[in-house]
Amino acid sequence: MKIEIWSDFVCPFCYIGKCRLEEALSQIGAGEQTEVAYKSFELDPQAEKNTGMTNAEKLAAKYGKSLEEAKQMNKNMEQQASSVGLKYNLDTAVPTNTFDAHRLAKFAESKGVGKEATEQFFQAVLTDGKDVGDHDTLIELAEHIGLDRAEVHDVLAGEQFGELVRAEEAEAREIGVQGVPFFVINRKYAISGAQPTEVFVQNLQKIMEEEQQSPSLQNLTNKIQGEACTDENCDVPPNNS
Repeated sequence: MKIEIWSDFVCPFCYIGKCRLEEALSQIGAGEQTEVAYKSFELDPQAEKNTGMTNAEKLAAKYGKSLEEAKQMNKNMEQQASSVGLKYNLDTAVPTNTFDAHRLAKFAESKGVGKEATEQFFQAVLTDGKDVGDHDTLIELAEHIGLDRAEVHDVLAGEQFGELVRAEEAEAREIGVQGVPFFVINRKYAISGAQPTEVFVQNLQKIMEEEQQSPSLQNLTNKIQGEACTDENCDVPPNNS
C-alpha cells in the first residue's frame, strides 16, 4: 500500500493527522508494508517572511480577536495535539513562507531522509517556535538529520527542487485538494483531514479489502468532516480531543 500525504509545515492539523495515520497503520499491522510519501502544499504561497509577528498576534489581527482570545484558540489546538503525544507551543510559532522548506524537504527526500526532514520541520514550527522561512534555521535543522551543510546552502541559495514543489502543488489542485492534510492511497482512494485514528483504521481496512474493486479516487470518510487547514484557516473545535 502506498499513501501520499499533502501537507504544510505550518499546519497544526497536518502533524496531528500524520500521527493519527501512523498509529492507525500500527494498529492494523500495516506499517512495514506501507510506503508513505510526503507531498508539498503551501497554505499561503504569498506568505511573507520576517513579519516579526507571533502566531497568536497574527491570529488576533486576522480574525479581529483579542490576543487572549487568539491564545485560547491555540490552547484548543494544543489540547488536540496532546491527545496524540505532541506538545504544541502555538503562541510562539512563527508565521512564515514555507516554499524553501518544501524545497529542502524534496532535497532531503533525494538523499533518503525525506521523512526525517518532514518530522524535523513540523516539530521546529509547532513545538520549538522556529522560523522555517529562515535559511540559517533550515541549514541547522538539515544538519540535525545528517545533510551536508554546504549542499543545503547551495540548494537554498538557488532554485533547485522548486519545479518539483510546484508540480506537487499543481497535482493537488488537479485532484481537488482544498485543505490539508490530504491522504491518497494507491492512487485510488482519498481521505481528507486529520481524521480520528479509528476512522483511519476503518477506512484503511476497507481499502485493503476492496482495493481491487475501486478504480478511481474516492472519499472514504463517510461524509465525516475532517479537521483541516485551508488557506491558513484552521477550523478548531473548542474541545474535541
